[in-house]
Amino acid sequence: MYSLGIPDEEFIRGKVPMTKQEIRILTIAKAKIKPGDIICDIGAGTGSLSVEAALQAPKGMVYAIEKNPEGIELIQKNATKFGVKNLKIIEAYAPDGMDQLPELDTAIVGGSSGNLALILDKVDEKLKMGGRIVVNCITIQTIAQCIEYMRQRQDYTYEAIQVQVSQLQQLGAYDMAKANNPVFIVIAEKGRKC
Repeated sequence: MYSLGIPDEEFIRGKVPMTKQEIRILTIAKAKIKPGDIICDIGAGTGSLSVEAALQAPKGMVYAIEKNPEGIELIQKNATKFGVKNLKIIEAYAPDGMDQLPELDTAIVGGSSGNLALILDKVDEKLKMGGRIVVNCITIQTIAQCIEYMRQRQDYTYEAIQVQVSQLQQLGAYDMAKANNPVFIVIAEKGRKC
């Protein structure tokens, strides 16, 4: 059994982007996933967030939407490696493929390929009242678009955090901080305050 925060090196990676461990931990914690939740991971990449979400919702289901064939293969391999049975892959360029989703408790958006507003509109159609959306933004344009979208919605409350993780790297007799790129995380709840 794996606890939240599987080390990055345990995932099978290839050349597909992967959400780093510390960001995964915050994303899953902010999503407030319960054992029976239905979750969608949009722009799933290697499936690292999908796997972590599935482990938090053993009686629920995770739908991983990914457009990249290499990503699809990596999600399958990682689900198998971590013994995850409650994960279904949808090969699509979101928001395509989202019509087949059931009602959702949580949506995680890791990649939007420029379709963020369309994806959030489709998530809104599927999200239960009280459901949560967690969007990881690595560019200023994406965070700006996400905040603007949420500000226009009267039925959502949201918060946003910016995370900068640095790891110490040993260089001879010294340890230096090696910074990862900052990530903005937007957490929105439908119909209630966060």
